[in-house]
Amino acid sequence: MKRTLVGVSLFCIGAATFLSACSSKKSVGVSRATGWEYNDPRLGGFDVANYPGQQTGPGLTFVEGGRFTMGQTEEDLSIERNNIPRTVSVSSFYMDETEVANIHYREYIYWLGRTYGSDYPEIIKNALPDTSCWRRALSYNEPLVQYYFRTAAYDYYPVVGVNWYQANEFCKWRSDRVNEQILIKNGFLRRNPNQVNEDEFTSETYTNGQYEGTPGRGRKRDLDPQSSGKRNLRYSDGYLLPNYRLPTEAEWEYAALGNIANNPERETKRRRGEEVITDRNSYPWGVKDNNVRWGLRNQYQGQFLGNFKRGKGDAMGVAGGLNDNADITAPIFSYAPNAYGLYNMAGNVSEWVLDTYRPYTSDLNDFRPFRGNEYETYKRIAEDNSLDEKDSLGHLTTRKVTNEEIASKEIFDGNTADLRDYNDGDSSSQFTYNYGTNTLISNDAKIYKGASWNDRAYWMSPGTRRFMQAKQSSATVGFRCAMDRLGSPNGQNDEKPGNYFGKKGGKRPGK
Repeated sequence: MKRTLVGVSLFCIGAATFLSACSSKKSVGVSRATGWEYNDPRLGGFDVANYPGQQTGPGLTFVEGGRFTMGQTEEDLSIERNNIPRTVSVSSFYMDETEVANIHYREYIYWLGRTYGSDYPEIIKNALPDTSCWRRALSYNEPLVQYYFRTAAYDYYPVVGVNWYQANEFCKWRSDRVNEQILIKNGFLRRNPNQVNEDEFTSETYTNGQYEGTPGRGRKRDLDPQSSGKRNLRYSDGYLLPNYRLPTEAEWEYAALGNIANNPERETKRRRGEEVITDRNSYPWGVKDNNVRWGLRNQYQGQFLGNFKRGKGDAMGVAGGLNDNADITAPIFSYAPNAYGLYNMAGNVSEWVLDTYRPYTSDLNDFRPFRGNEYETYKRIAEDNSLDEKDSLGHLTTRKVTNEEIASKEIFDGNTADLRDYNDGDSSSQFTYNYGTNTLISNDAKIYKGASWNDRAYWMSPGTRRFMQAKQSSATVGFRCAMDRLGSPNGQNDEKPGNYFGKKGGKRPGK
Protein backbone atom coordinates (compact mmCIF):
# COMPACT_ATOMS: atom_id res chain seq x y z
CA MET A 1 0.00 0.00 0.00
CA LYS A 2 1.21 3.49 -0.77
CA ARG A 3 3.09 5.26 2.01
CA THR A 4 1.87 8.75 2.77
CA LEU A 5 4.24 11.62 3.54
CA VAL A 6 3.29 13.45 6.72
CA GLY A 7 4.35 16.97 7.65
CA VAL A 8 3.61 18.60 11.01
CA SER A 9 3.82 22.21 12.13
CA LEU A 10 5.92 21.22 15.13
CA PHE A 11 9.59 21.99 14.55
CA CYS A 12 8.78 23.43 11.14
CA ILE A 13 12.30 24.69 10.48
CA GLY A 14 14.35 21.64 9.56
CA ALA A 15 11.60 19.37 10.81
CA ALA A 16 11.89 15.75 9.79
CA THR A 17 9.11 14.32 7.71
CA PHE A 18 8.15 10.73 8.15
CA LEU A 19 6.30 7.95 6.44
CA SER A 20 3.35 6.00 7.68
CA ALA A 21 3.46 2.27 8.01
CA CYS A 22 1.93 0.06 5.39
CA SER A 23 -1.46 -1.29 6.27
CA SER A 24 -2.31 -4.95 6.24
CA LYS A 25 -2.67 -6.57 2.88
CA LYS A 26 -4.97 -9.52 2.35
CA SER A 27 -2.21 -11.83 3.49
CA VAL A 28 1.23 -11.21 4.93
CA GLY A 29 1.96 -14.85 5.53
CA VAL A 30 0.93 -17.94 7.39
CA SER A 31 1.22 -18.52 11.12
CA ARG A 32 4.12 -20.82 11.97
CA ALA A 33 2.22 -21.71 15.14
CA THR A 34 -1.13 -22.78 13.62
CA GLY A 35 -0.72 -22.81 9.86
CA TRP A 36 -3.64 -20.39 9.50
CA GLU A 37 -3.38 -17.43 7.15
CA TYR A 38 -3.24 -14.00 8.69
CA ASN A 39 -5.78 -11.31 7.74
CA ASP A 40 -8.41 -13.81 6.58
CA PRO A 41 -11.93 -13.18 7.98
CA ARG A 42 -12.83 -16.76 7.12
CA LEU A 43 -10.17 -17.92 9.58
CA GLY A 44 -11.04 -15.56 12.43
CA GLY A 45 -9.48 -12.42 10.96
CA PHE A 46 -6.31 -12.14 13.06
CA ASP A 47 -4.91 -8.84 11.74
CA VAL A 48 -1.16 -8.60 11.06
CA ALA A 49 0.38 -5.48 9.52
CA ASN A 50 2.85 -5.50 6.65
CA TYR A 51 5.14 -3.36 8.78
CA PRO A 52 8.09 -1.57 7.11
CA GLY A 53 9.68 -0.46 10.38
CA GLN A 54 9.52 2.59 12.62
CA GLN A 55 9.60 5.93 10.86
CA THR A 56 11.23 9.11 12.15
CA GLY A 57 8.88 11.53 13.89
CA PRO A 58 8.90 15.32 13.39
CA GLY A 59 11.99 17.08 14.67
CA LEU A 60 13.87 13.87 15.50
CA THR A 61 17.12 12.34 14.32
CA PHE A 62 18.25 8.75 14.83
CA VAL A 63 20.91 7.92 17.45
CA GLU A 64 22.39 4.45 17.08
CA GLY A 65 23.02 2.97 20.52
CA GLY A 66 25.97 1.05 21.91
CA ARG A 67 28.35 0.96 24.84
CA PHE A 68 30.33 3.92 26.11
CA THR A 69 32.13 5.23 29.16
CA MET A 70 29.56 7.24 31.05
CA GLY A 71 30.56 9.72 33.69
CA GLN A 72 33.09 12.36 34.62
CA THR A 73 36.12 11.56 32.48
CA GLU A 74 37.45 15.12 32.49
CA GLU A 75 38.98 16.68 35.59
CA ASP A 76 36.48 16.79 38.48
CA LEU A 77 36.98 20.42 39.45
CA SER A 78 34.28 20.41 42.13
CA ILE A 79 35.68 17.19 43.67
CA GLU A 80 32.16 15.85 44.17
CA ARG A 81 32.81 12.40 42.66
CA ASN A 82 29.12 12.20 41.84
CA ASN A 83 29.52 10.67 38.39
CA ILE A 84 32.27 8.03 38.53
CA PRO A 85 33.16 6.65 35.06
CA ARG A 86 31.68 3.23 34.21
CA THR A 87 30.89 1.28 31.07
CA VAL A 88 27.21 1.13 30.14
CA SER A 89 25.09 0.41 27.07
CA VAL A 90 22.11 2.32 25.76
CA SER A 91 19.62 1.16 23.16
CA SER A 92 19.15 3.06 19.92
CA PHE A 93 16.69 5.94 20.17
CA TYR A 94 15.61 9.16 18.52
CA MET A 95 16.38 12.65 19.80
CA ASP A 96 15.33 16.15 18.82
CA GLU A 97 17.85 17.84 16.56
CA THR A 98 17.42 20.99 18.62
CA GLU A 99 16.12 22.28 21.89
CA VAL A 100 12.39 22.98 22.06
CA ALA A 101 11.92 26.60 20.97
CA ASN A 102 9.59 29.35 22.14
CA ILE A 103 7.39 28.96 19.06
CA HIS A 104 6.86 25.27 19.75
CA TYR A 105 5.96 25.91 23.36
CA ARG A 106 3.63 28.76 22.39
CA GLU A 107 1.88 26.35 20.00
CA TYR A 108 1.36 24.08 23.01
CA ILE A 109 -0.02 26.92 25.15
CA TYR A 110 -2.34 27.99 22.33
CA TRP A 111 -3.70 24.46 21.99
CA LEU A 112 -4.29 24.18 25.74
CA GLY A 113 -6.14 27.50 25.71
CA ARG A 114 -8.33 26.44 22.82
CA THR A 115 -9.15 23.09 24.43
CA TYR A 116 -9.38 23.90 28.15
CA GLY A 117 -9.39 27.70 28.41
CA SER A 118 -13.11 28.15 29.09
CA ASP A 119 -13.58 25.56 31.84
CA TYR A 120 -10.09 24.83 33.14
CA PRO A 121 -8.00 28.04 32.94
CA GLU A 122 -5.68 26.68 35.62
CA ILE A 123 -4.38 24.16 33.06
CA ILE A 124 -2.98 26.99 30.96
CA LYS A 125 -1.68 28.85 34.00
CA ASN A 126 0.19 25.78 35.24
CA ALA A 127 1.78 25.20 31.82
CA LEU A 128 3.11 28.73 31.22
CA PRO A 129 6.89 29.24 31.55
CA ASP A 130 8.01 31.33 34.49
CA THR A 131 9.30 34.38 32.63
CA SER A 132 10.39 35.96 35.92
CA CYS A 133 13.32 33.51 35.85
CA TRP A 134 15.23 36.25 33.98
CA ARG A 135 15.19 38.59 36.97
CA ARG A 136 18.38 39.26 38.88
CA ALA A 137 18.67 41.72 41.74
CA LEU A 138 21.44 43.81 40.18
CA SER A 139 20.68 43.31 36.46
CA TYR A 140 18.36 45.02 33.98
CA ASN A 141 16.51 42.04 32.49
CA GLU A 142 12.91 43.26 32.41
CA PRO A 143 12.82 43.30 28.57
CA LEU A 144 13.56 39.56 28.65
CA VAL A 145 10.86 38.99 31.27
CA GLN A 146 8.33 40.75 29.06
CA TYR A 147 9.38 39.76 25.54
CA TYR A 148 11.62 36.67 25.40
CA PHE A 149 8.82 34.09 25.36
CA ARG A 150 6.15 36.20 23.65
CA THR A 151 7.71 38.09 20.76
CA ALA A 152 8.52 36.90 17.23
CA ALA A 153 12.11 38.08 17.61
CA TYR A 154 12.79 35.03 19.79
CA ASP A 155 10.53 32.49 18.02
CA TYR A 156 13.32 30.01 17.34
CA TYR A 157 15.29 30.57 20.53
CA PRO A 158 15.13 27.80 23.17
CA VAL A 159 12.27 28.07 25.64
CA VAL A 160 13.42 28.57 29.24
CA GLY A 161 11.63 28.97 32.56
CA VAL A 162 10.05 25.54 32.11
CA ASN A 163 10.26 23.16 35.04
CA TRP A 164 10.70 19.38 34.82
CA TYR A 165 7.00 18.61 35.23
CA GLN A 166 6.02 21.11 32.54
CA ALA A 167 8.57 19.61 30.13
CA ASN A 168 7.06 16.16 30.66
CA GLU A 169 3.53 17.45 30.01
CA PHE A 170 4.73 19.04 26.75
CA CYS A 171 6.11 15.65 25.69
CA LYS A 172 2.73 13.99 26.32
CA TRP A 173 0.86 16.67 24.37
CA ARG A 174 3.31 16.46 21.46
CA SER A 175 2.94 12.65 21.31
CA ASP A 176 -0.82 12.96 20.92
CA ARG A 177 -0.69 15.69 18.31
CA VAL A 178 1.81 13.79 16.16
CA ASN A 179 -0.23 10.56 16.27
CA GLU A 180 -3.44 12.46 15.57
CA GLN A 181 -1.81 14.02 12.51
CA ILE A 182 -0.70 10.58 11.28
CA LEU A 183 -4.28 9.33 11.49
CA ILE A 184 -5.63 12.42 9.71
CA LYS A 185 -3.07 12.25 6.89
CA ASN A 186 -3.81 8.58 6.32
CA GLY A 187 -7.59 9.04 6.27
CA PHE A 188 -8.46 7.31 9.55
CA LEU A 189 -9.68 10.52 11.23
CA ARG A 190 -11.05 13.83 10.04
CA ARG A 191 -9.73 17.11 11.34
CA ASN A 192 -11.43 18.22 14.53
CA PRO A 193 -10.54 21.81 15.54
CA ASN A 194 -13.33 21.84 18.14
CA GLN A 195 -11.85 19.44 20.68
CA VAL A 196 -12.91 20.69 24.11
CA ASN A 197 -12.31 19.23 27.57
CA GLU A 198 -12.92 15.47 27.58
CA ASP A 199 -13.50 15.40 23.81
CA GLU A 200 -9.75 15.43 23.20
CA PHE A 201 -7.70 13.02 21.15
CA THR A 202 -5.03 11.15 23.05
CA SER A 203 -3.22 8.09 21.75
CA GLU A 204 -4.33 6.04 24.75
CA THR A 205 -8.04 6.90 24.63
CA TYR A 206 -8.13 6.40 20.86
CA THR A 207 -6.45 2.99 20.85
CA ASN A 208 -8.61 1.87 23.78
CA GLY A 209 -11.81 2.89 22.03
CA GLN A 210 -12.67 5.84 24.27
CA TYR A 211 -12.21 8.49 21.60
CA GLU A 212 -14.01 8.24 18.28
CA GLY A 213 -13.71 11.75 16.85
CA THR A 214 -14.98 11.97 13.29
CA PRO A 215 -13.86 8.84 11.42
CA GLY A 216 -12.29 9.37 8.02
CA ARG A 217 -13.25 7.62 4.82
CA GLY A 218 -10.27 5.29 5.14
CA ARG A 219 -11.21 3.98 8.57
CA LYS A 220 -9.64 0.61 9.33
CA ARG A 221 -11.63 -2.45 8.32
CA ASP A 222 -12.19 -4.86 11.21
CA LEU A 223 -11.52 -8.40 10.00
CA ASP A 224 -13.20 -10.00 13.01
CA PRO A 225 -16.30 -11.68 11.49
CA GLN A 226 -18.29 -10.80 14.63
CA SER A 227 -17.42 -7.09 14.53
CA SER A 228 -19.36 -4.11 13.22
CA GLY A 229 -16.96 -3.79 10.26
CA LYS A 230 -14.78 -0.81 11.23
CA ARG A 231 -12.45 -0.09 14.14
CA ASN A 232 -9.89 2.33 15.53
CA LEU A 233 -6.24 1.65 14.83
CA ARG A 234 -4.08 -0.20 17.30
CA TYR A 235 -0.35 0.09 17.82
CA SER A 236 -0.03 -3.34 16.19
CA ASP A 237 -1.24 -1.79 12.91
CA GLY A 238 2.13 -0.08 12.54
CA TYR A 239 1.04 3.54 12.08
CA LEU A 240 1.26 5.11 15.53
CA LEU A 241 4.58 6.24 16.99
CA PRO A 242 5.79 5.73 20.57
CA ASN A 243 5.52 8.65 22.95
CA TYR A 244 7.89 11.58 22.98
CA ARG A 245 9.63 11.91 26.35
CA LEU A 246 12.66 13.46 28.04
CA PRO A 247 15.90 11.56 27.37
CA THR A 248 17.52 9.67 30.21
CA GLU A 249 20.82 10.98 31.51
CA ALA A 250 22.66 8.07 29.86
CA GLU A 251 20.97 8.72 26.51
CA TRP A 252 21.65 12.44 26.66
CA GLU A 253 25.32 11.96 27.54
CA TYR A 254 25.77 9.26 24.89
CA ALA A 255 24.17 11.40 22.20
CA ALA A 256 26.17 14.47 23.21
CA LEU A 257 29.50 12.63 22.94
CA GLY A 258 28.79 11.58 19.35
CA ASN A 259 31.34 8.75 19.55
CA ILE A 260 30.13 7.28 16.28
CA ALA A 261 32.44 9.77 14.56
CA ASN A 262 35.41 8.11 16.29
CA ASN A 263 34.76 4.68 14.80
CA PRO A 264 37.50 4.20 12.17
CA GLU A 265 35.30 2.01 9.96
CA ARG A 266 31.57 2.30 10.45
CA GLU A 267 29.18 -0.38 9.24
CA THR A 268 28.04 0.00 5.63
CA LYS A 269 26.01 -2.12 3.23
CA ARG A 270 29.24 -3.82 2.14
CA ARG A 271 31.18 -4.28 5.36
CA ARG A 272 30.78 -4.96 9.04
CA GLY A 273 31.81 -2.06 11.24
CA GLU A 274 34.78 -2.11 13.59
CA GLU A 275 33.96 -2.60 17.26
CA VAL A 276 36.29 0.13 18.43
CA ILE A 277 36.22 3.82 19.35
CA THR A 278 39.63 5.42 18.84
CA ASP A 279 39.27 8.60 20.92
CA ARG A 280 37.00 10.30 23.42
CA ASN A 281 35.58 13.73 22.79
CA SER A 282 36.02 16.48 25.34
CA TYR A 283 33.12 18.35 23.73
CA PRO A 284 30.24 17.21 21.49
CA TRP A 285 31.68 18.58 18.26
CA GLY A 286 34.38 15.91 17.94
CA VAL A 287 37.93 14.89 18.64
CA LYS A 288 39.31 16.95 15.76
CA ASP A 289 38.01 20.04 17.54
CA ASN A 290 38.69 19.23 21.19
CA ASN A 291 38.72 22.92 21.91
CA VAL A 292 36.10 25.66 21.93
CA ARG A 293 37.10 27.32 18.64
CA TRP A 294 37.00 26.27 14.99
CA GLY A 295 40.54 25.22 14.17
CA LEU A 296 40.66 24.86 10.39
CA ARG A 297 42.22 27.65 8.35
CA ASN A 298 39.21 29.01 6.51
CA GLN A 299 36.62 31.75 6.95
CA TYR A 300 35.41 30.14 10.19
CA GLN A 301 38.80 29.88 11.89
CA GLY A 302 38.70 31.07 15.49
CA GLN A 303 34.90 31.18 15.78
CA PHE A 304 33.41 29.74 18.95
CA LEU A 305 31.77 26.36 18.46
CA GLY A 306 29.22 26.85 21.23
CA ASN A 307 27.38 29.54 23.15
CA PHE A 308 29.00 29.88 26.58
CA LYS A 309 30.65 32.38 28.88
CA ARG A 310 34.39 32.69 28.28
CA GLY A 311 35.16 34.38 31.58
CA LYS A 312 33.78 36.64 34.28
CA GLY A 313 31.92 39.47 32.61
CA ASP A 314 32.61 38.15 29.08
CA ALA A 315 29.30 36.92 27.69
CA MET A 316 29.94 37.62 23.99
CA GLY A 317 33.28 39.25 23.26
CA VAL A 318 33.87 42.81 22.08
CA ALA A 319 32.15 45.01 19.50
CA GLY A 320 33.43 44.23 16.04
CA GLY A 321 34.62 40.78 17.20
CA LEU A 322 31.87 38.99 19.09
CA ASN A 323 33.25 35.58 20.06
CA ASP A 324 30.03 33.49 20.09
CA ASN A 325 27.78 36.21 18.59
CA ALA A 326 25.13 35.78 21.30
CA ASP A 327 24.59 37.68 24.53
CA ILE A 328 22.00 35.28 26.00
CA THR A 329 20.65 32.28 24.10
CA ALA A 330 21.02 31.84 20.33
CA PRO A 331 18.62 30.34 17.75
CA ILE A 332 18.25 26.59 18.03
CA PHE A 333 20.08 25.82 14.75
CA SER A 334 23.10 27.96 15.65
CA TYR A 335 26.62 26.51 15.73
CA ALA A 336 27.73 23.20 14.25
CA PRO A 337 25.88 19.93 14.94
CA ASN A 338 27.69 16.92 16.34
CA ALA A 339 28.15 13.54 14.62
CA TYR A 340 24.51 12.60 15.22
CA GLY A 341 23.25 15.87 13.76
CA LEU A 342 22.33 17.32 17.16
CA TYR A 343 22.64 21.06 17.71
CA ASN A 344 23.73 22.79 20.91
CA MET A 345 24.43 19.73 23.04
CA ALA A 346 27.03 22.04 24.59
CA GLY A 347 26.13 25.65 25.33
CA ASN A 348 23.01 27.73 24.64
CA VAL A 349 20.87 26.18 27.39
CA SER A 350 21.34 23.31 29.79
CA GLU A 351 18.68 20.62 29.39
CA TRP A 352 16.42 18.61 31.66
CA VAL A 353 16.76 14.83 31.54
CA LEU A 354 14.42 12.19 32.94
CA ASP A 355 16.54 10.99 35.87
CA THR A 356 16.19 11.67 39.57
CA TYR A 357 19.50 12.93 40.96
CA ARG A 358 21.74 10.93 43.25
CA PRO A 359 25.52 10.82 43.46
CA TYR A 360 26.76 7.80 41.54
CA THR A 361 25.92 4.47 43.18
CA SER A 362 27.47 1.18 42.06
CA ASP A 363 24.11 -0.61 41.99
CA LEU A 364 22.95 1.24 38.86
CA ASN A 365 22.24 -1.09 35.97
CA ASP A 366 24.85 -1.15 33.21
CA PHE A 367 22.16 -1.56 30.51
CA ARG A 368 19.88 1.44 29.90
CA PRO A 369 20.77 2.91 33.33
CA PHE A 370 18.10 5.14 34.83
CA ARG A 371 16.99 6.28 38.28
CA GLY A 372 13.43 7.47 38.64
CA ASN A 373 11.02 4.60 37.95
CA GLU A 374 7.50 5.16 39.27
CA TYR A 375 5.28 2.35 38.07
CA GLU A 376 1.66 3.04 37.22
CA THR A 377 -1.19 1.14 35.62
CA TYR A 378 -4.57 2.11 34.20
CA LYS A 379 -7.54 2.00 36.54
CA ARG A 380 -9.88 -0.84 35.71
CA ILE A 381 -13.45 -1.74 36.58
CA ALA A 382 -13.32 -4.85 38.72
CA GLU A 383 -16.31 -6.69 37.31
CA ASP A 384 -15.16 -7.08 33.70
CA ASN A 385 -11.56 -5.79 33.93
CA SER A 386 -12.33 -3.05 31.40
CA LEU A 387 -10.65 0.33 31.61
CA ASP A 388 -12.20 3.06 33.71
CA GLU A 389 -13.80 5.99 31.90
CA LYS A 390 -11.54 8.86 30.87
CA ASP A 391 -11.45 11.92 33.11
CA SER A 392 -12.86 15.39 32.44
CA LEU A 393 -9.66 16.36 30.57
CA GLY A 394 -9.98 13.45 28.16
CA HIS A 395 -7.23 11.30 29.68
CA LEU A 396 -7.31 7.74 30.95
CA THR A 397 -7.00 7.57 34.73
CA THR A 398 -4.03 5.78 36.27
CA ARG A 399 -2.94 4.61 39.69
CA LYS A 400 0.29 3.48 41.30
CA VAL A 401 1.00 -0.23 41.23
CA THR A 402 0.30 -1.52 44.76
CA ASN A 403 2.84 -3.19 47.04
CA GLU A 404 0.70 -6.34 46.99
CA GLU A 405 0.86 -6.46 43.19
CA ILE A 406 4.62 -6.01 43.33
CA ALA A 407 5.06 -8.70 45.98
CA SER A 408 3.34 -11.21 43.71
CA LYS A 409 6.11 -10.82 41.11
CA GLU A 410 9.20 -12.61 42.37
CA ILE A 411 11.62 -11.02 39.91
CA PHE A 412 10.57 -7.43 40.67
CA ASP A 413 13.35 -5.17 41.99
CA GLY A 414 12.34 -3.32 45.13
CA ASN A 415 9.13 -3.55 47.14
CA THR A 416 7.36 -0.38 46.04
CA ALA A 417 6.20 1.30 42.84
CA ASP A 418 8.32 4.38 43.60
CA LEU A 419 11.96 3.49 42.98
CA ARG A 420 13.43 6.98 42.85
CA ASP A 421 15.47 6.30 46.00
CA TYR A 422 16.10 2.60 45.37
CA ASN A 423 19.47 1.54 46.86
CA ASP A 424 20.67 5.14 47.06
CA GLY A 425 22.64 4.57 50.28
CA ASP A 426 20.45 6.58 52.64
CA SER A 427 18.86 3.58 54.36
CA SER A 428 21.78 3.06 56.73
CA SER A 429 21.73 4.46 60.25
CA GLN A 430 24.65 6.74 59.38
CA PHE A 431 22.82 9.01 56.94
CA THR A 432 19.34 9.79 55.67
CA TYR A 433 18.42 12.30 52.96
CA ASN A 434 16.38 14.87 54.90
CA TYR A 435 15.59 17.58 52.37
CA GLY A 436 16.08 21.10 53.70
CA THR A 437 17.96 19.92 56.80
CA ASN A 438 21.10 18.09 55.74
CA THR A 439 20.78 18.02 51.97
CA LEU A 440 19.22 19.63 48.91
CA ILE A 441 18.70 16.18 47.40
CA SER A 442 15.20 14.73 47.41
CA ASN A 443 13.13 12.40 45.25
CA ASP A 444 12.10 15.49 43.30
CA ALA A 445 15.70 16.51 42.55
CA LYS A 446 16.11 16.13 38.77
CA ILE A 447 19.26 16.20 36.67
CA TYR A 448 20.05 18.74 33.98
CA LYS A 449 22.98 18.38 31.62
CA GLY A 450 25.21 20.54 29.47
CA ALA A 451 26.43 24.11 29.71
CA SER A 452 24.31 27.19 29.13
CA TRP A 453 24.99 30.64 27.70
CA ASN A 454 25.91 31.71 31.25
CA ASP A 455 28.36 28.85 32.02
CA ARG A 456 32.09 28.36 31.60
CA ALA A 457 33.47 25.82 29.12
CA TYR A 458 33.97 23.23 31.91
CA TRP A 459 30.24 22.45 31.92
CA MET A 460 30.22 21.71 28.17
CA SER A 461 31.86 18.34 28.81
CA PRO A 462 28.98 15.80 28.50
CA GLY A 463 30.00 13.99 31.70
CA THR A 464 29.24 16.95 33.95
CA ARG A 465 25.89 17.02 35.75
CA ARG A 466 23.89 19.26 38.04
CA PHE A 467 20.48 19.07 39.65
CA MET A 468 17.54 21.24 40.57
CA GLN A 469 14.16 20.60 42.18
CA ALA A 470 11.62 19.46 39.59
CA LYS A 471 9.31 22.41 40.33
CA GLN A 472 12.08 24.95 39.83
CA SER A 473 12.99 26.61 36.56
CA SER A 474 15.81 28.78 35.27
CA ALA A 475 16.71 31.17 32.46
CA THR A 476 19.59 28.83 31.65
CA VAL A 477 17.69 25.50 31.45
CA GLY A 478 15.53 24.25 28.57
CA PHE A 479 14.86 20.78 27.18
CA ARG A 480 14.60 18.58 24.11
CA CYS A 481 12.56 15.42 23.54
CA ALA A 482 13.51 11.84 22.76
CA MET A 483 11.63 8.78 21.50
CA ASP A 484 12.24 5.05 21.85
CA ARG A 485 13.46 3.12 18.82
CA LEU A 486 11.40 -0.07 18.46
CA GLY A 487 12.74 -3.01 16.50
CA SER A 488 16.05 -2.99 14.64
CA PRO A 489 18.75 -1.00 16.51
CA ASN A 490 20.58 0.13 13.38
CA GLY A 491 17.91 2.50 12.10
CA GLN A 492 17.60 0.82 8.71
CA ASN A 493 14.14 -0.66 8.49
CA ASP A 494 15.14 -3.18 5.81
CA GLU A 495 17.64 -4.73 8.23
CA LYS A 496 16.63 -6.90 11.18
CA PRO A 497 18.29 -7.25 14.58
CA GLY A 498 20.65 -10.16 14.98
CA ASN A 499 23.20 -11.81 12.70
CA TYR A 500 22.16 -14.31 10.04
CA PHE A 501 24.12 -17.02 8.20
CA GLY A 502 23.46 -19.21 5.20
CA LYS A 503 20.77 -19.11 2.56
CA LYS A 504 17.95 -18.94 5.10
CA GLY A 505 19.62 -16.23 7.13
CA GLY A 506 17.30 -13.30 7.76
CA LYS A 507 14.12 -15.15 6.85
CA ARG A 508 11.18 -13.10 8.04
CA PRO A 509 8.62 -14.76 10.33
CA GLY A 510 5.55 -15.92 8.45
CA LYS A 511 7.36 -16.07 5.09
